[in-house]
Amino acid sequence: MIDTSQMSRRDRATVALVTGAGRGIGAAIARALSELDYVVVVTDAVERRAESVASSLNAESAGLDVADEGQWKAVVATTERRHGGVDVLVNNAGVGFAAALDRTSREKWDGVLATNLTGPFLGCKAVAPVMRRGGGGVIVNVSSIDAIRGREGLHAYAASKAGLRGLGQSLAVELAADGIRVNTVLPGLVPTSMTSRVDPGSFDIPLGRAAQPDEIAQVVAFLASPGASYVSGAEVVVDGALTARVARRDG
Repeated sequence: MIDTSQMSRRDRATVALVTGAGRGIGAAIARALSELDYVVVVTDAVERRAESVASSLNAESAGLDVADEGQWKAVVATTERRHGGVDVLVNNAGVGFAAALDRTSREKWDGVLATNLTGPFLGCKAVAPVMRRGGGGVIVNVSSIDAIRGREGLHAYAASKAGLRGLGQSLAVELAADGIRVNTVLPGLVPTSMTSRVDPGSFDIPLGRAAQPDEIAQVVAFLASPGASYVSGAEVVVDGALTARVARRDG
């Protein structure tokens, strides 16, 4: 195999790595980036899910437990060697559960933060040097509107997603000089395996429905594209005006 790690970014396709892309929003993001003719590396903690999505897109796949720093280093190094760099990182992988405070164990708390917050931190740390060598890049973190509003029982999930907002803000400032843009997307209710037990009617969404994964993916794709070249440090809420309604009531 030819080593392309020193190839100029102008001489190759844009390379995007998406986590948690074996289903749901992550799979939709991988598809949207593939439609931009990016080289997409589909990753998921369950490798067979990543392989299935990658096969449908003629993309590449890799198993990746985002909480494992060694796995991050291996996947990023392999991607750089094969394709010359990593230009886009989408930190989408996430887990969650709902439980009252007295039923939230330390083990469950740590598990959610490991995937939802430590995982993106490790990913950013792994790709930043590669993007720097390539002259820049884009990081998009997928947070949640639960990072900016309260919901009973989602203590670990909300805390992790709020932390991801903070991580994105600080990295947007720190990495700007390297030509690396960092933005955060905050989806509202999206029908996925994680939200299968949630009643959309209980959300009182002004647009009258939940979002589809593709609608979140298109926002991510825009932020990852040259069309968003001056957008960094932004937090884009994609929730059908749900938080706008909450804010109006609070006011």
